Amino acid sequence: MSLKKVLIIANQFPPMGGSGVQRSVKFVKHLRAFGYEPVVFTRDIGNMPLKDETLLKDIPEGVKIYRTRPYEAPEAKGIFRIPGKALGKVMIPDTAILWASISKKKAIEVIKSENIEIIYTTSAPYSDHLLGAYIKDKMPNIKWVADFRDEWTNNPYTLDNPYNPLRTKIEKDMERKVVTKADMCITNTPVMKRNFVTNNSLTNDSFVVIPNGYDIDDFKDMETDKKEANEKLTFVYTGALYGRRKPDNFFKALQELKEESALDNFKVKLIGNYHKDKLQAQIDSYGLKENFEIVGYLPHNECIKEQLASDILVLIEGGGRGSDAFYTGKIFEYMNTGRPVLAILPKGAAADLVRESAIGEVADTDSVEQIKEKTKEYYEKWLRGELTFKPNRKVIESFERKKLTERLAKVFDSL
Repeated sequence: MSLKKVLIIANQFPPMGGSGVQRSVKFVKHLRAFGYEPVVFTRDIGNMPLKDETLLKDIPEGVKIYRTRPYEAPEAKGIFRIPGKALGKVMIPDTAILWASISKKKAIEVIKSENIEIIYTTSAPYSDHLLGAYIKDKMPNIKWVADFRDEWTNNPYTLDNPYNPLRTKIEKDMERKVVTKADMCITNTPVMKRNFVTNNSLTNDSFVVIPNGYDIDDFKDMETDKKEANEKLTFVYTGALYGRRKPDNFFKALQELKEESALDNFKVKLIGNYHKDKLQAQIDSYGLKENFEIVGYLPHNECIKEQLASDILVLIEGGGRGSDAFYTGKIFEYMNTGRPVLAILPKGAAADLVRESAIGEVADTDSVEQIKEKTKEYYEKWLRGELTFKPNRKVIESFERKKLTERLAKVFDSL
């Protein structure tokens, strides 16, 4: 059976590291099993700040990858570094717009030479979709699927720091053009889908939901059955800390429990790309210096090993307008570790999923008392040697990456 070719337009793609690349590379990994040959269109490595060479192993042998110059102003070096960062802040909709604009001709060439039938664009950056819109204008017969890992103009981080009215209008017009011109749109959560449909006066049949997930292969040859507890109750948090995603209430809860002698023998490991000095100063201000280890950024496979070596995994997400719409990406990876989760979350999709999958305990992100209560419960269970739980495997298995890729292939089939 010959495979139909689909062009995966993803500015963020390995060896770029970080959470943004996971969705695209996992789709690329599994699409052949469902009748599609992925051809990747992405940026050159350039001066990308976060690299993870281990993610390249997920790309099947023979998959063609076309890379063009990134033209990323914030990645400028030397005397151009500061003006580059300043320029990046005013680029609309994001710093990838130069890459998307200058790569138009090459993208058309690839589509013609590879006999591409479908294009798939994914954001962030949202400039990926603008490249998709350009291709659709030039080649109306091409089918186009626009995938939103996060919301665009309704993104919580944008709502917290709104742009000026002119830029807001420009981006809303861009968003509307994308969601009305694409043949099908995909969102990460049902709430996100509802927001796009409502805000752009669309119909439900123009959007489908395909969440993020975990790849069972990432856990291959790793010890997932924890045989004994650590000498100290070990919490592991993996991911970024920025914007609404602040650890303050978690730190405050630990500080108070420690002062009350309700929590003693514990350790917290923070794994991610942080401003270490600033984060360490914050930890020290809560009197928790000896209880924390800032590990920093790790390759994806090493990150999973750290998760599996933990006693408790920590999720943190801030509240506020729009926070009910999305799942934090780490929730899915945590699902398959067999480790209980302390989920510090607002009301919404992520908290509901933790409860539905029974992977841990939820504490309201704004309640230090709830965080203290759930942390203390875990600690007391650990002291008694009873830190066990029974996750809902049926729910968890529905988020396996290969199954999710099958759902994407069905979207392609429908076109």
